Amino acid sequence: MGRQLHFEPFVHLVDVGPDRALVAWGGFWFARDDPAGRWRVVGDGHLDEVDPGRTSSIGAGSEPYGRADVEVLDDGGAVVARATTAEANSVWVEGLSPDTRYRYRVAVDGRPWADGERWDWGPVPRGGLDLRPGGRAYDFAFRTHPALDRPAPLDFAVLGDFGVGIVADTEAGRRQRRVAEVLDRLVDRPGIRLVLTVGDNVYATPGRRGSEGSGDSDDDWYGSFYQPYRYALARIPVYPTVGNHDTADQESSDDRARIRDNFHTDARFTPDVAGARASVDPGMFYRLAFGADVEFLCIDTSLSRDLPTEHFFEHPRHHRFLADALPEADGPRWRIPFSHHPAYCAGPHHPNTAAMVEHLVPLFWRAGVRVAFAGHEHNFQLSRVDGIDYVVSGAGGQLQEEPPTGFAEAGTVAWAAQAHLLLVRIDGVEMTLTPVAAIERDGELEPMTLRTPEGRLVEVPVPVRAD
Repeated sequence: MGRQLHFEPFVHLVDVGPDRALVAWGGFWFARDDPAGRWRVVGDGHLDEVDPGRTSSIGAGSEPYGRADVEVLDDGGAVVARATTAEANSVWVEGLSPDTRYRYRVAVDGRPWADGERWDWGPVPRGGLDLRPGGRAYDFAFRTHPALDRPAPLDFAVLGDFGVGIVADTEAGRRQRRVAEVLDRLVDRPGIRLVLTVGDNVYATPGRRGSEGSGDSDDDWYGSFYQPYRYALARIPVYPTVGNHDTADQESSDDRARIRDNFHTDARFTPDVAGARASVDPGMFYRLAFGADVEFLCIDTSLSRDLPTEHFFEHPRHHRFLADALPEADGPRWRIPFSHHPAYCAGPHHPNTAAMVEHLVPLFWRAGVRVAFAGHEHNFQLSRVDGIDYVVSGAGGQLQEEPPTGFAEAGTVAWAAQAHLLLVRIDGVEMTLTPVAAIERDGELEPMTLRTPEGRLVEVPVPVRAD
C-alpha cells in the first residue's frame, strides 16, 4: 500500500467588531508512507505534490480553496448576514448587531467546510502522539463586541511565549497542551471575549521531519498555534503583538510576514483599514476599543533593524502615534498597553527594559494607565511601580523555573514559575487578575499559587482599580 494522505480543514474567527466579523478558513495536508507508521504534516515546500499549485495552507495569502460562502445565523437559525468570495480564504461579514450572539457556517464550492468530527493531534494507544479522530466537532459561534458608546464588562485572556508546539511528545509540548485546555475552558466559562498575545507567538518546532522549525512556514504554525488552540480560535478573536522570536531578533528567519499572514493584520491593523488607530510598516502598533470603557494599545517593542532607532517605539513616527494614543486628556476608564518586552522585570534572564522606562512609562503615567501586560520572561511576575501594575505573563508553554534575582529593581510584589495563561476580568472600576495553570479533574480552573519575593502567599485573584 502506497502513501496515504489526509486533509484536515480549519476555521479561524480572526476578528470581531460591534457590527461585523472576519472569518477565515484553510487546512493542512498530512501524509504517511506506511499504514502502520505515523502521520506527518506536509510542509509548504511540498504542498504542490499533494495539491497541485498550492504553496501555503492557511492565512491571508493562501491560495483560495474555491468559491466560499460564509453565513451568520441568529438564535432562531435564520440567516442574518452573508458574504461570498472566490479571491481569498477569508472575508468580512457585515451588518451585524452589537453585543449579540450568533452562529455561523462556511461552505466552499457548495460543501460545508470543517463540519463533523475533526482529526486532532494527540496521544494514541500505541504511545506517543499522532493524528487521529479526536471525538470533537467545531462549535461555530461568537458574540459581537459592544457598541463603542456602551460600557460593558469584559473577560479576556492574556497569553504569551506560547511554546515550541505540541507535535513532539516533550514536557514543553505537554505544558502548552495544558494551557490550551485552559483556554478552551475559558471560552465556555466564564465566556472570555478575546485573547491578547504578548508575543513569541511561534517558536522553532522540534520533532517534525524535514522542518527547519523557524516559524517562517505554515506547517510550523500547525503545531504551535492552529492545532493547540483550534476550537477556541473558531469562537474568539486573538489580538497579537510581536515578540523577539517572531522577528530576526532571535532567529535567523524574520517571521513578521507570517505574523501578518496568520493574524490577517493587513485586514485589521493598517492605516488603510484602521485609520489613525494604527501605525505599521515597519513595526506593528494599533489601538483596539471594547465598548466605552476599555482600550487596548499594542506596542511593538522588538529591535528595529530597518529603522535608525534601537526599538520600533523610539522612531518618531511610532512615538507620535503612542503619544496620541496615551494623551493626558480624559478617555476610556481602562487604557491597557500590551507588548512583548516588559518595562519592569525581575528576571532571572531579563532585567527592566531601560528604553521602555525612559520613553513609554512617562506616557503611561500621564494617560492614567493602571495596568500593562507583557511576556518575554518565562514566568509570572507582578510589579507595582508608581501606581501602575506591570504584569509579566510569559509562560504559555515556555517555562523558566529558576527564581528571579532583581525583585527590588523591578518593584516585584508577586511571582510564580509555572506554565499558565492569565484570566482578566473588568467590571466598571474593578479588574481582577487570575493566572491559571491547569484544569482540575472536576473541570474547574486551577489558579497558580503566587508568592511575594519574601515567600509569603499572595491571594488570588489580584485586584486592580481604575478609580
